[in-house]
Amino acid sequence: MFLFPQAKHGASTAFEVLDPSSADPNERNALRDWLQLQATLGLSPQDALACLRRAKNPRDARTLSGVPPKLSAKRLDAAIATLKQRGYRALPITSQRYPAPLLAVPDAPPLLLVAGDIGRLTGSLVAIVGARAATVYGLELARSLGRSLAESGVTVVSGLARGIDAAAHRGALEAGGVTLAVQACGPDRIYPAEHRGLAGQIAERGALMTELPVGTPPRPPYFPLRNRLISGLCSCIIVVEAREKSGSLITARHALDQGRDVMAVPGPITAPTSRGPNRLIRDGATPILDMDDALESLGLPIPNTEPVVCDEDRTGLGSGGRAILNVLSRGALSRDELGRKLRGDPRQLDLDLMDLQLHGRVHTDRDGRMVKAMDRGKTRTGESGA
Repeated sequence: MFLFPQAKHGASTAFEVLDPSSADPNERNALRDWLQLQATLGLSPQDALACLRRAKNPRDARTLSGVPPKLSAKRLDAAIATLKQRGYRALPITSQRYPAPLLAVPDAPPLLLVAGDIGRLTGSLVAIVGARAATVYGLELARSLGRSLAESGVTVVSGLARGIDAAAHRGALEAGGVTLAVQACGPDRIYPAEHRGLAGQIAERGALMTELPVGTPPRPPYFPLRNRLISGLCSCIIVVEAREKSGSLITARHALDQGRDVMAVPGPITAPTSRGPNRLIRDGATPILDMDDALESLGLPIPNTEPVVCDEDRTGLGSGGRAILNVLSRGALSRDELGRKLRGDPRQLDLDLMDLQLHGRVHTDRDGRMVKAMDRGKTRTGESGA
């Protein structure tokens, strides 16, 4: 754990949070020093921390111990202007507001850039991660998990990526809860670009965070760095869907190395997106079998909910639609498999399927199979195949 002595009150370098909009010249100079350290040694955090340890005042980021500074005064001013425009503040590792769990990570970032509520970086945090190319089932499950955790007062953490990450963020937002996104790029970028709107909502209700300097593009080596922060912030990591070689499994490995709990959603052994979670379970991860199971494993109270009442009749669905839903409740099926099970008129089957899709009761998954939409109430992970 990287520890610093307490700074004396009134010391010019003892700012807990550095605000780029501040008119205080001492705070502005401190921000310039920390941004210089971040730009010069941010991708080698252990070297940056070693520099701070050798400094006479470890809360002062002015020393680089002989390493040539990377940014000119002009570029530093431009970076501060960008942070101000984007609504980011800087959180040094010497601050008492720096997330305590991250201090236990050997390569903790020397500086975090945060948009939104810095207080959201602490408390009860749980990560939900998974495949970008997720199935409809996986997306709905991640959304339901995000919603359930947020309703229980947990901050949902993920990486703003396509697929499972975005679904988890959206679930938390739908519940009126808090979510935190850790980015693998600089604060002046949103990756992927289509998540700009989602990122804005996250910053309003939670926080966006990165350890990377202004101007840093989202390059492949930065994603494993991002993943160690996701696991380092959280008490538990939930993997919903992941292929055998995926960033989500890297996050899970980081979590295990950091002493965090790992949970995983089991899936069909034939589905590529289930191989990662199934292997994690084989190796000791806690399986999640339903929403209550997830809450109970995390030591959270299980809400008293009424049993879900199917509303096929109220949506005007006929007997054919109800028969399709009944069959799909046991697992996802292709159009041909569904036809063989129902043994009805193929033309009527097409009409019933179209009706169900218009009502949002059935989706076509990435592999072309038909999947029954999960109810918004209590949902079991085995309700449909992946």
